[in-house]
Amino acid sequence: MQTTDTVGRTPQRRDAHSNRRRILAAARRKLRDDPDASLDSIAQAAGVARRTLYGHFPSRHALVAELTQEAGQALQRAFAAVRMTDADPIEAMTRMVLAAWAVGDQYRMLIAIRRRHLGEDAIHATLAPARAEAVATLRRGQREGVFADHLPAPVLAGALEALMLALAEENAAHTWADPAGEAAATAFLVAAGVAPLRAALQVQDVIRRDRAAGAG
Repeated sequence: MQTTDTVGRTPQRRDAHSNRRRILAAARRKLRDDPDASLDSIAQAAGVARRTLYGHFPSRHALVAELTQEAGQALQRAFAAVRMTDADPIEAMTRMVLAAWAVGDQYRMLIAIRRRHLGEDAIHATLAPARAEAVATLRRGQREGVFADHLPAPVLAGALEALMLALAEENAAHTWADPAGEAAATAFLVAAGVAPLRAALQVQDVIRRDRAAGAG
């Protein structure tokens, strides 16, 4: 008779759950370094048999789709963690961009493989909740006169999103390094219509306060 653990899962189910986590963690590492990494190399990095990987993910597309869903969920959690109801539009947008940059670094392999294996539609769907929040913040800033209003908020958000993806690609390719996202967030705010000096000071202030809070 097979025993179960305290939460009612069999050892086989625990092993399957552990294998799935290891496969996803290995896939993030391997695809980050090599977007063309094979499923065999991912299985080897995860320490599982090839048939075990295929038991969880029957195709490369299924594995990448799972990582995409993880990235979208992580982005939503990151936005929720930095959301402040009393923040002005510039600070709110700064916090969102820095949060997105941190998540984008963790899942930056999605940027490299999106055209070859995943497709733009999946990336756009993953970013949809974040985009809706960004549009709302841009629209509020336009009403308050702190963001440029030469474009409708949804159009401006799309252009700024493309800028962030381009910067993430450069960061991933090691042609330019911005580990904390300070330069990327500043560039984002400037492109949104904020004066360069004000943008830089706002980003530095948010980073400084968050580090002080973390140290406390």
